[in-house]
Amino acid sequence: MAQYSTEAILLAVRNWGEADKMVTFFSRDLGKVTAVAYGCRRPKSPLAGGMQAFSHLELGVMAGTHLDTIRQCETITSFKNLRENLDAMAYATFLTELVVEVCPERHPEPHIYDLIVCALEMLSKRNPRLVALAAAYQLVEYTGYQPVYAECVVCGHSIETDAFFSFEKGGAICKNCKLPDSELIDMPVKMQGFIQKLLELDWQDPAAFSINGAVLLQTEKLLLGYLVFLIEKPLKSLEFIKQLAMLKN
Repeated sequence: MAQYSTEAILLAVRNWGEADKMVTFFSRDLGKVTAVAYGCRRPKSPLAGGMQAFSHLELGVMAGTHLDTIRQCETITSFKNLRENLDAMAYATFLTELVVEVCPERHPEPHIYDLIVCALEMLSKRNPRLVALAAAYQLVEYTGYQPVYAECVVCGHSIETDAFFSFEKGGAICKNCKLPDSELIDMPVKMQGFIQKLLELDWQDPAAFSINGAVLLQTEKLLLGYLVFLIEKPLKSLEFIKQLAMLKN
């Protein structure tokens, strides 16, 4: 069996067996990979410190018939700040769960990899809710499921006024094409502009901007509704975010 090295982000980690962990990592070269880290829960294991969700690592992996085996790891960035900030950790969990759900196994997605690394770095520095929202909107753009926001998906005309959004059709619908029995959500002009800002956010030099609370909620509703439509189930991390919000009230 061949051994390989790859730079990766750990998306999900769970206990497996008596002293092992099952790991889903996202590699810039390989995409999403599931592997086992044998013995990593033992205190003296060289893998013990690295096998944590969100860790950015250089991995030494042995290819297997069914599952690969993580043999070595060297920490590039631990993202310790994420684990010390509940809000940032909750939104990091949302992003990593989203990658797990929408990305196929062993399909390289370098743009998504770079996006997730940048977003994880930003979550503990800026408003994590806005960071996660921008990252999620951009992530969907790289998956092949990207919605259409600027033109009506029915008639093809540019959207220049308040419009609607259809999960089923995957995009905006103008007022002229709206059917009375259609299941649509509102997409006002301010919301359209906000989505465009999120899609164009430069992670190396993110511009500061303010947003109306109602528009923020509408923008989140559109994204989360579309994600549920795509993956056909709710994301578990959203319950964690909801519980945190309830604790603050």
